[in-house]
Amino acid sequence: MSTVIALDAMGSDKAPKPEIEGAILAARNYNVEVLLVGPEQQLASLLADHPTAAGVPVRPVNATEVVGMNEKAAQAVRAKKDSSMRVGLRLVRDGKAAGFVSAGNTGAVMATAKMVLGTVRGVDRPGLAAIFPTAAGTAALLLDVGANVDSKPQNLEQFAVMGEIYYRSILRNPKPRVGLLSIGEEESKGNELTREAYKLLKQLPFNFIGNVEGRDLYNGKVDVIVCDGFVGNVALKISEGMVEAVRFLLKESLRATITRQVGFLLSRRAFDDFKKRLDYSEYGGAPLLGVKGVCIVGHGSSNANAIKNAIRVAAEGARYNINAKIEQELARPHSQPLPPEDAASPDLPTSL
Repeated sequence: MSTVIALDAMGSDKAPKPEIEGAILAARNYNVEVLLVGPEQQLASLLADHPTAAGVPVRPVNATEVVGMNEKAAQAVRAKKDSSMRVGLRLVRDGKAAGFVSAGNTGAVMATAKMVLGTVRGVDRPGLAAIFPTAAGTAALLLDVGANVDSKPQNLEQFAVMGEIYYRSILRNPKPRVGLLSIGEEESKGNELTREAYKLLKQLPFNFIGNVEGRDLYNGKVDVIVCDGFVGNVALKISEGMVEAVRFLLKESLRATITRQVGFLLSRRAFDDFKKRLDYSEYGGAPLLGVKGVCIVGHGSSNANAIKNAIRVAAEGARYNINAKIEQELARPHSQPLPPEDAASPDLPTSL
């Protein structure tokens, strides 16, 4: 049976083109049905005219309003009760969809999700997670990356629990290494928030390795990195800028140094592989952990490939019942973690 995912068709900077193409790709490649949420007549017309849409389980669901990228989140949530975000999240709340994906206004998505879905019992504030490639060929999960710019030690404790469960369930590592982002590895390093959070994290029943530094985000030393949303968002934006700069500099260097045709083709192949490993669109989007439903937030600049992978990530989260696992473990903080999932069971790719 296919998994139903609701997609905000009006979210991205170039909506609805990337959403329609990404939905078709996901429906063709994964066992999913996609509900395109937005102006129904417009979406139906675009689907009818699309050369590859015939026969795929993608259908429009009407929403008459759109939340713009520059709108204030609180105002948009209150004023636009028939927005594509709100209608899509209501589909999840009402059991008509297993997950929701949007590349729209991040603040509005988070505020709407918290209002429509509510938070998992034991979670004060949902956390937004982001996945990074590492030099070791693994993935690092960083949270929070912007949902909460002011956090308390208890919030970081909850982020750690949610991140560890997500990594163990989705990325299939039975004992992920959890670290606290700080300015030094010693327990005494950091500010008041990190020092108090350290005390809480070291009491949790999982593989807490202590403080880690910014360089550890990419070296494969740690799997789950916990921080407050202000620091996490700065780290995320610096990383995005660094990736673009490295791509540009490497491309320019190849152009300047490669002369022979064979050497150029080999170098071009290596560059394309390198670019793919760092391409955010391969990772889909950031899961909003701690709400009562699967919610994936994508880049505003998401292309069809990013939308396709965000739908995949949402389907994985739904099939692994992430929210129930989070609620169970937060309710039993002093017990052993739940056992990892059977690695042979899923039919979707395991790397994000």
